Amino acid sequence: MFKHENKLFINGEWIDSTNDETINVINPATEEVIGTISASTSEDLDKAVQAARDALPAFSRTIKKERIDLLNRIADEYEKRKDEFIDVMTLELGAPRTISENVHYEMGLAHFRTVAKALEDYSFEEERGGHTVVKESVGVSGLITPWNFPTNQTSTKIAGAIAAGSTIVLKPSEETPYAAIMLAEIIEKAGAPKGVFNLVNGTGDTIGDGISSHPDIDFVSFTGSGAVGTKVMENASQTIKNVALELGGKSPLFVLKDADLQKAAKSAAQHMMLNSGQVCSAGTRILVPKEMQSDFETALVQALDKFKMGDPQDTANFTGPLISKKQYDTVQSYIKKGQEEGARLVEGGEGKPDGLETGYYVKPTIFSDVSNDMVIAREEIFGPVTAIITYDDIEEGLRIANDTPYGLAGYVIGEDEKSLKYVASNIRAGQITVNDAKTDHLAPFGGFKQSGIGREWGDFGIEEYLEEKAIMGV
Repeated sequence: MFKHENKLFINGEWIDSTNDETINVINPATEEVIGTISASTSEDLDKAVQAARDALPAFSRTIKKERIDLLNRIADEYEKRKDEFIDVMTLELGAPRTISENVHYEMGLAHFRTVAKALEDYSFEEERGGHTVVKESVGVSGLITPWNFPTNQTSTKIAGAIAAGSTIVLKPSEETPYAAIMLAEIIEKAGAPKGVFNLVNGTGDTIGDGISSHPDIDFVSFTGSGAVGTKVMENASQTIKNVALELGGKSPLFVLKDADLQKAAKSAAQHMMLNSGQVCSAGTRILVPKEMQSDFETALVQALDKFKMGDPQDTANFTGPLISKKQYDTVQSYIKKGQEEGARLVEGGEGKPDGLETGYYVKPTIFSDVSNDMVIAREEIFGPVTAIITYDDIEEGLRIANDTPYGLAGYVIGEDEKSLKYVASNIRAGQITVNDAKTDHLAPFGGFKQSGIGREWGDFGIEEYLEEKAIMGV
């Protein structure tokens, strides 16, 4: 499928792995193999780390304008391959073409552009009376990225690292690797110095664990599950390296009593269906005033009709399949568990939607009469499944909203400005969106509690790849 599908990009060259083994890449809509990637080895990783280590002294000393220019050249080359990105993400992720274009492609581009812009006004040096504080590159950065947003998560990490003068070793998900291979081609075409960016495909056990435990990697940025995030921290602790973690979520969507019911239902349906529910920040705990429960259920079922599920190649569809058979089985187990726990099934349920027997499709599923101690209210499902929980007053709603081990995002829908601000201010999460406000890629993104450590996007993303140094006496 790709010229470089079984190649690694190390020290500015496309090379073969020391291992002949490959990993199949599956189209989740057809369940067919669409290509392969190399199952790289620890030896391959060592080569990439050494290349990044050798490139670090020169790249970390580049002036700001050089790095701004590089980021903008990357963005320019990225734009030239728009149609290819849409094709690739539709095939490997199963995202419908409109979502591949308007979400995945656009978010990846936005990070390169916004970080380049943020870097223009960023200061790496500050005089503080008797001393100077200098912000320097953290060193060699290991980036481990997930399958659910193959351009967004990868681009924000790459952009932040380049802006900070950090060299990179990237391990993308083996389930959606081709967008990352395209990014490597783009970075090469943009003229990044040899060794600044290195791509090593492979498994989490070999390459992921290898990155987080490698003694010559100074910093690890990981996006993925809490269980793997814990392993990353454990591995990194052996060499006392810094980590940034963007992990799971179980975000509340807080519907106020004066909310427009149709708008609130549309927002909730979109959270269920965007990216097939495979969004770490999705608002899938819907907190609704008790007196609005029945009307909201009706409105939500009706709103689902606007978000069609089916063949990702059909531009009329908003939602495609889940990423894999493993994820399909996981989501099915949660749907079964919700019914066993006594939640009321309003829509959907177990099995595949009619007419979608091939592919990892899941029936959009709504549970109501959910209590916040149920498994479906506490654990991240990562599929088109949502839970309606009722509250009597705002304080009870906030107690429910914050009664979670997670704190990645929160959403508030309503009319009264004072109430909107109060609820938004009192949800303990890293990013709160009021009335479906437009995303700002300069705003910090990251979580409280078990949703992670650190912040990405814009100048906050640059900060992740820097260390502070105090210079006194000169």
